[in-house]
Amino acid sequence: MSEQLEAYYGLPREIRFCKRCVMSNQRPSSYPEFKHTKDRITPTLHIDEDGVCDACRYAEKKEQIDWAAREKELEMLLERFRRNDGRYDCIVPGSGGKDSAYAAHLLKYKYDMHPLTVTWPPILYTDYGWQNFRNWIEVGGFDNISFRPNGRAHKLLTRLSIENLLHPFQTFILGQKNLAPKIALQYDIPLIFYGEPEAEYGNPIAETNSSLRDKSYYAMSNLAEISLGGVKAQELMDRYGLSLNEISPYFPADYRDLERKEIAVHYLGYYIKWTPQEAYYYAVEHTGFKARPFRTEGTYSKYNSIDDKIDDLHYYTTFIKFGLGRASYDASQEIRNKHLTREEGVALVKRFDGEVPQRYFEEVMEYLEIEPERFHALCEQARSPHLWVKENGQWRLRHPVWEA
Repeated sequence: MSEQLEAYYGLPREIRFCKRCVMSNQRPSSYPEFKHTKDRITPTLHIDEDGVCDACRYAEKKEQIDWAAREKELEMLLERFRRNDGRYDCIVPGSGGKDSAYAAHLLKYKYDMHPLTVTWPPILYTDYGWQNFRNWIEVGGFDNISFRPNGRAHKLLTRLSIENLLHPFQTFILGQKNLAPKIALQYDIPLIFYGEPEAEYGNPIAETNSSLRDKSYYAMSNLAEISLGGVKAQELMDRYGLSLNEISPYFPADYRDLERKEIAVHYLGYYIKWTPQEAYYYAVEHTGFKARPFRTEGTYSKYNSIDDKIDDLHYYTTFIKFGLGRASYDASQEIRNKHLTREEGVALVKRFDGEVPQRYFEEVMEYLEIEPERFHALCEQARSPHLWVKENGQWRLRHPVWEA
């Protein structure tokens, strides 16, 4: 029946779940965030003829990789760029979460690099997120550049991203992905390291054939291709009164500048076997990272993506738009890393996915100057008919994973 119903966001009408994890083919692949508009069509998680998704296939592939050989490749790369003249030789973007803490510490203390850490701060820091950021720098021992954008513009763009895209996290993602290459240009730093590749979670498995991040994600050629909050850059200036100076911090770097200075963005997870739980333990030991003091709403975990008070709302909106909440994401990666069985993952998704986040909701709405009723109305409008049905005044998923 779902094949006859309208599907929003370019999602496939036929809903399929991976037989190994709890992720479905409704999960969109990563997309250049600065091109995100209402009518974008994005590839979604590929599930093969045997019913296995690309992320699970990559987890299978990781068991066959010669990680000792990959580490030698990393050492050769670092040897080419390591500096001993007091300058930085690589950048690690992050806000002090477990993955950026792990990456920066490994590069500095195991591989004798000289990383500059770069932070686009969360929209609204949690208390423990702020402390983890401080610990990353002070306990871990790193230099850091933090760039906090114009508060008026930031609030407006975040509000537009919710109203037009139901995407509370867009302004953070834009900065997280685009700031580091621009800092690299200014400081003449040739290497940037992110943690694990997006293919760990569902991007096409072909992306794992290289350590390099595709430049289409962080390079631009002209203003016409830029959209923020689902609005073209020129319209933001003409209609909303934002200046080019106020919106340019959200832009990616110019591809010509990146090519001229030969700036490259690598995934450290290409060279080192990446396991989120191990990154957590490492960050606790070496940089003073602390988990949330309570369970995160919408899931069962305490240490994933906890820096921003808007995080919980972001994952709630993925549940509304794609039928996949935070527990689905957490459980899927833990199943792939053999920390959960699929049966356990299904039970956790059934219990926690789609839990309405209450802890910071009023504060976030007040900050963004959005009436709570307005936000809930936007959620109502965003439910794709092929995913959702309303019965007796209550929404339910047509095809939940526990019935697949």
